[in-house]
Amino acid sequence: MPMHESGENYLETILILENKNGSVRSIDIANELDYSKPSISRAMGILRKSGFITMEDSGRILLTPRGRAKASEIYERHLLLTRYLVLTLSVDQETAASDACRIEHVISAETFAKVKEYVEREDGK
Repeated sequence: MPMHESGENYLETILILENKNGSVRSIDIANELDYSKPSISRAMGILRKSGFITMEDSGRILLTPRGRAKASEIYERHLLLTRYLVLTLSVDQETAASDACRIEHVISAETFAKVKEYVEREDGK
């Protein structure tokens, strides 16, 4: 069953916050996304039941190997699509990142592979 865009966004946010802060709690996600704590709690419950995260008694959220793989995949798409929009269309960084956040959830694997190939070729020049 494919993951919803919101689930992908939560996983990506957990990965980003973990990289930035070392650990992640629900309140960190709520603050980052400007969502209510009950919304975050519900989403974390769904991600936990789906095997993407675990939650320690202390409230710390940890990505499972499956969750880390999915989060890394989405984050790679985000970074590469942002780079592609800036590189090829001269879109400003902020707009490119915002647009990439939407595109990353719907782009086909084939198209993404071509974008990745293009960006890596251009970056290597």
